[in-house]
Amino acid sequence: MKFEQNVDVLFQGDSITDTSRNRNDLYCLGKGYANRIAGVLGHELAEAAPLFINKGISGNRVSDLYARWNEDAIYLNPKRLSILIGINDAWRIMNELPEGAADRFESAYRHLLDITKQYLPDTGLILCEPFILKCGAAEERWEDWRTLVANYQSIVRELAREYGAVLVELQKPFDEACNRTAASYWAGDGVHPTAAGHELIARAWIETVNNSNLKIG
Repeated sequence: MKFEQNVDVLFQGDSITDTSRNRNDLYCLGKGYANRIAGVLGHELAEAAPLFINKGISGNRVSDLYARWNEDAIYLNPKRLSILIGINDAWRIMNELPEGAADRFESAYRHLLDITKQYLPDTGLILCEPFILKCGAAEERWEDWRTLVANYQSIVRELAREYGAVLVELQKPFDEACNRTAASYWAGDGVHPTAAGHELIARAWIETVNNSNLKIG
């Protein structure tokens, strides 16, 4: 059983991807980077009418993605699958919550990619690097936050290499942006991007993907 329409890009992740999208409208892209990417590429490639779908859900960890993967990924059978996840896994650990008792980020992510490769062998994978900025919630225990998220970034880079995925680097662009103005300008709490932060993600995504074998159009 497969979705009847051809989905050019399926966006998956947590609140950074969700951005208050209308869950009752399959074609609602929310207010963030997914919307911006679809706007730019949809305009440039209007003759091809590419279809973009956002299935990000606020609060999700990698294990939460796996729990809903059949209906929110496999069934949709996208040509390209973009994943940005990790900050909620880190959040549970940093706040010493029961859900963070064991760090399952890597094992759950591998499991997710394995089942994706099994059922969607022709789908191109795009893995976006989790990021953290020194402000808001992250500032008080900055070194611990930076160390944990840097580890997740290394894991995502390695997974991208192993699974033949396109890697979208985000920490470096955000770090460079913070040299222009305060970190809070890009992500008020260090985690959730502002409008400018979402624009930064969208530009990094488009540049990276359109210079890869997964170029759209």
